[in-house]
Amino acid sequence: MTTRTLLLLLAAATVSCSTIEKARPRPKASSVTQIETGGSQNVMRGTVGAETVILGYSKVDSPGHQPIVVRGYGLVVDLNGTGSNDIPPAIRAHMIEDMERRGVGQMSYNAGGITPEQLLDSTDTAVVIVEGIVPPASVGRLSAPPVSGRKPRSIPGTIFDLRVQADPQTGTTSLEGGRLYTTDLRPGPLITGSRQASVIAEGKGPLFINPFFDPKGEAAISINKLSGRVLNGGEVLEDIPLKLMLTNPSHTRVRLVQDAINRRFPQESGQRNPTASGKSDAILELTVPPTMRDQTEVFIELVKHTTLRQANAESVVLSTRRMLLSDTNNAPQVYWRWCAIGHRSLPLIRELYDYPEEMPRLVALRSGAFLQDPIAAEHLREIGVNGELGLRLEAADLLMNMPADPRTDRALREMLNDKDVEVRLRAYEALAERRDPLLERIVVGQKFVLDRADSEHPMIYISQSKMPRIAVFGKDLSIDRPVTMGAWNNRLLIQDTDGSDNENEIEIYYRSTEAQSARIIETQANAYDFLETLARRTTIEDPRPGLNLSYSETVGAIHALWAQGYLPGDFKAEQDRLLAAIRRYGTLESYEERPDFDAPDQETPELNLDETLYRQPGTIRPLIDKPTSTQPKPPAPPSSPSTPVDSPATNGSNSR
Repeated sequence: MTTRTLLLLLAAATVSCSTIEKARPRPKASSVTQIETGGSQNVMRGTVGAETVILGYSKVDSPGHQPIVVRGYGLVVDLNGTGSNDIPPAIRAHMIEDMERRGVGQMSYNAGGITPEQLLDSTDTAVVIVEGIVPPASVGRLSAPPVSGRKPRSIPGTIFDLRVQADPQTGTTSLEGGRLYTTDLRPGPLITGSRQASVIAEGKGPLFINPFFDPKGEAAISINKLSGRVLNGGEVLEDIPLKLMLTNPSHTRVRLVQDAINRRFPQESGQRNPTASGKSDAILELTVPPTMRDQTEVFIELVKHTTLRQANAESVVLSTRRMLLSDTNNAPQVYWRWCAIGHRSLPLIRELYDYPEEMPRLVALRSGAFLQDPIAAEHLREIGVNGELGLRLEAADLLMNMPADPRTDRALREMLNDKDVEVRLRAYEALAERRDPLLERIVVGQKFVLDRADSEHPMIYISQSKMPRIAVFGKDLSIDRPVTMGAWNNRLLIQDTDGSDNENEIEIYYRSTEAQSARIIETQANAYDFLETLARRTTIEDPRPGLNLSYSETVGAIHALWAQGYLPGDFKAEQDRLLAAIRRYGTLESYEERPDFDAPDQETPELNLDETLYRQPGTIRPLIDKPTSTQPKPPAPPSSPSTPVDSPATNGSNSR
């Protein structure tokens, strides 16, 4: 072959190779949860989180977190003439179409008797704007297939709170006492017509106005009755997608990750698909198990920290324990790795329950509490009674979900007498969650729960999580006598009884805004009976006298009594979950106390709302990083996806 021929062959080969299409580089995900860097990489070695990133999800404390806000037009019914039939035409047509689709006015749907037009024309109804925040990785409603002779059952989807506001284009004057009719909720802007997004949730339920209700409208505590909430009124209908993407695609690695997750979270009854399902050499789909549908943040952390090869889990516990003891900055990852391993880690972490250094000891105790270890409860009971302030608060939270044990209940009851008000409140919350038999409880007219806790420190506590709740601290929190109190333009008067044989009774005079005449009834001169009498509805089954006030009015009345100096002790309120979530996302580790209420001659703060009462089992509150002025600051805690602690109201609240 000549040199000329060889050159021609090389040129032809070069041209033919240039026409070969090269594979494009794999695009990077635009919304992923990044793996921790730095010293924590060694702790995460051999975990699902070290091999993958999570698509479509961001922790609520990350700058890129974008929650799914859902909205919709709804109808509030059962108003007392405070609604409006002045509705914009486009919204009116939208509401009629929606109600017709739901069967309103159709006898075949057992919803006849009144047409959509008649409902909208009534002043007992109001068109409202409904908003809610769908939690990340939410699970949709699951309906079981019908079985012959049995009513089909359904597993509810993820539940969330709703905010309801009267449409400003209508003439509605108050939503007090209303009930939200079933409303479709869609992501994106609030629009009508054919360009609406798909329905992913729905909402309904009784409406609660800010409970500090002052009909006078003159005090600083007066409220906007055009806005309210439906606690736990939203339900997700469709699963929110959640996927894992391998950083190094491989069918073998996908199978390894899939098997590790499914071993940790086996498929449960009613679960459509396995927890992890491989879809390609790089993508796995995640299904949240039904038992964790209300703990999606916890589920994500457990998935990320799940060990890929669990044959020798004890060696993993030993290695991570050495990393914790050498550098406490590894505490968050070590905590979740132990929780993900499960009960097999207990024999080794129990050795740290009485470790001399605080951070390793607390990480071990938190892990033991997550795994409901009875031995951890022994140490937590001692800390709860005799520890420093931050540790007592931590112990009260961790004891909440420990197994039933009279010693644990006894320790929490002792904490009801703690000198710190926040410790007392958390001990009460733990006892309420554990349904302590010595905690007196009644449900008043399906409006709210009324609790009485035996404490040496008198206090009234207002809770608004799930079912609204009022707690009276003190076995017999008496109203100071003599009493002469007026509120709400003297429509509510409280005074001593005249000529009564019982010196422990007081007289209540009340006239509603609609009635021409007033009612006068007597009740015992203590806060517990006083509250029950205000809200109780007299029936044939319960002929005792009562005023049948709403939850808002009841709380407003007890607050007025306290503000005018006739009730001793503190007055504390819990902060609202939904409004706090809208205001800010991600302050997971800040400790903010519940608000006090200033003296009557000072500016009264807004209702401060805190999500501390109904946390699901397994959610862990971080250690306190804002101590009182008399306590040394405890060390920084391991972060965890606990329920956010809301920041305090800024309108004149004074924290203790």
